[in-house]
Amino acid sequence: MAAAYDPRVNVFAAVLGKTIFVWSRTRIGTRAMNPSGARIKFPLKLLHLLEGGTVAQQVKVKLYGFNNLTKSLSFNIYDICYANTSEQRQAYIEYIDEVYNAERLTQILSGVADIMGANILNIARQDYEPQGASVTLLIAEEESGEAEGTYVSAPASPGPLPDTVLAHLDKSHITVHTYPESHPFHGVSTFRVDIDISTCGLISPLKALNYLIHSFDSDIVTMDYRIRGFTRDVEGRKHFIDHEINSIQNYLAEDTLKRYHTIDVNVFQENIFHTKMILKDWDINDYLFGESATDLAPAERARIRHQLRREMMEIFAGRNLSPGQEV
Repeated sequence: MAAAYDPRVNVFAAVLGKTIFVWSRTRIGTRAMNPSGARIKFPLKLLHLLEGGTVAQQVKVKLYGFNNLTKSLSFNIYDICYANTSEQRQAYIEYIDEVYNAERLTQILSGVADIMGANILNIARQDYEPQGASVTLLIAEEESGEAEGTYVSAPASPGPLPDTVLAHLDKSHITVHTYPESHPFHGVSTFRVDIDISTCGLISPLKALNYLIHSFDSDIVTMDYRIRGFTRDVEGRKHFIDHEINSIQNYLAEDTLKRYHTIDVNVFQENIFHTKMILKDWDINDYLFGESATDLAPAERARIRHQLRREMMEIFAGRNLSPGQEV
């Protein structure tokens, strides 16, 4: 038996032998439809079993042609640092520019492609002057033992375990750009990484989330995921989504979720999902560039910590806080 639940419409679907069952969780009198079109009573005992989730596995849908859905993930990571003097700020930017140069970014994106189960077709990379780097990968799906033109609707789960994928991609890519910068006189410097993953077919960019978060010093993370287009099954019915999701957090590992405060803003009917994360606990020593907290007076440590916290909250909120506003 195979079964699945679609949270967007609150509907269960199950296949038992040659019979397809579809029913609403909110209905008391549950009925189902078999392939011949005859309506039949659905066993209440089996309904309770399915609602408990003990047998929910997978539902396969036979597609007409290739899977044409486009899945796009925009991933923004911020790293904050305190560099007191202009020399320290310049040294920080040079350090970041070296650590996350085009070669290092290529290694990270190659890992992303591997986690998603994709083949790399082409790599274009560039280091910029005075700072910054960018890398673009064109990717294609690997072969699979599954029948061509099918997709499997499976529960959302965290990566990074490579998924097996099928069919082909000709418009799929991964790009990364870096943006180091600093405040002109307050000592705060930031480093932003923008990663965009766009795929068509069965490759899921969400599988790379945990890998990416751990590949950078991620103080604040902003993620946007959307599905566009549709694909048809052999009956001509359109499918506007091919996997279960009610939050990007479904794809984050438990240890990641424990480290961050998270906020979701989702538009389910438009297949738009947005999650923001900010680090819960942090040590000021990890944010001082070129000096140690033990060398600072307690009042100076408190001032710097407050300044760093304010910078994080402004980035997380996406707005400037008023002077004296609580952070």
